[in-house]
Amino acid sequence: MSLQKQIMDDMKAAMKAKNTVALQALRAVKSAFLLAKTETGAGEDLSEEQEMKIIQKQVKQRKDSAEIFIKQGRQDLADPELAEIAVLEKFLPEALSEEEIEGVVISTIDDLGASGMKDMGKVMGIVSKALAGQADGKTISTIVRKNLM
Repeated sequence: MSLQKQIMDDMKAAMKAKNTVALQALRAVKSAFLLAKTETGAGEDLSEEQEMKIIQKQVKQRKDSAEIFIKQGRQDLADPELAEIAVLEKFLPEALSEEEIEGVVISTIDDLGASGMKDMGKVMGIVSKALAGQADGKTISTIVRKNLM
């Protein structure tokens, strides 16, 4: 079953269960899918990789919002964002731990023979493709930077 179909089915279930938090999160993802489909130059359907990127972007937006709300002392606004994150993370592959990411980064650095910060772009490109959907770019960047120093 495609991710879009699964989201539509979950939307229907959320409507029936009157789960407004899940419904809001799923509608936002559906909207992002439609926007991506209608962008100029986009094909008929989105690839699974594009769908994952869209969901990751939605999760990241919510994490950033929740972080800001918490810093401002607005837990009442952060809670719905955190609940939506939980709903959306069901559609993402299991995230890797920092140790697992570091293992991939170190092996990539060894394979490329990367020696300093000048090689960070090469390492980031390969690691980001290898870990697509399993780790966010910020975490990967931090680990790559630490290992190239």
